Amino acid sequence: MKHYKLFGLLTALNITFQLVSDVTAGKIVELFGLVVSVTVLYFPVVYIISDVMTEVYGYARARRVLWITMLCSVLAGLMYQLVVYLPPGPGFDANEAYTRVFGIVPRVLLGGWIAVFVGDILNNYVLAKMKVWSKGRYLWMRTIGSTIVGQGANTVLFYWIALSGILPPSVLWVSVFSAWLLKTSVEVIFTPVTYYVVAKIKKLEGEDYYDIRTDFNPLSVKVAD
Repeated sequence: MKHYKLFGLLTALNITFQLVSDVTAGKIVELFGLVVSVTVLYFPVVYIISDVMTEVYGYARARRVLWITMLCSVLAGLMYQLVVYLPPGPGFDANEAYTRVFGIVPRVLLGGWIAVFVGDILNNYVLAKMKVWSKGRYLWMRTIGSTIVGQGANTVLFYWIALSGILPPSVLWVSVFSAWLLKTSVEVIFTPVTYYVVAKIKKLEGEDYYDIRTDFNPLSVKVAD
């Protein structure tokens, strides 16, 4: 396997934003009159990183990063539950606060795991296929198009699994559309940045992968050089 200079850093950033989203996704805020999860402010970065990795390193490597991220998220989720269920020591008065913060995490985590996996796989698949089809042109169309599909699946699955029963149905579906619109808008706004970053990383790494013979099985972690 080739050695890449920035692959490890991008993987670490992807994991970081995912873990932050795991423990904050349950907070609902109002932005510009829209009721959404607070993660709309930073979770789109995960998709931008995923776009960059798929565009530069290819679908298979981005898929492997997704599996690593999911593993880290599962391990972190188990640790969160350990925090909740271990009895507090004498004089520790913050246990109720810990329980309140992490008590909703199991459902949020389940929704997040399913939504992230399905959304990321769809995003990377669409981006990789469109790259081959367009012969590497129209990066803006590929990043935005893949985000529309991936974020759409991610948002519907997460809100339905994690927040149904918490939000009234009318508010839930308005929130789904609002979150999808905001997250997709972030991708559009950051398109010039994505262009710049992709060009720089391609030049630095000497890589511009085309998924012509790639096995797109989402359950595989194999990477072919």
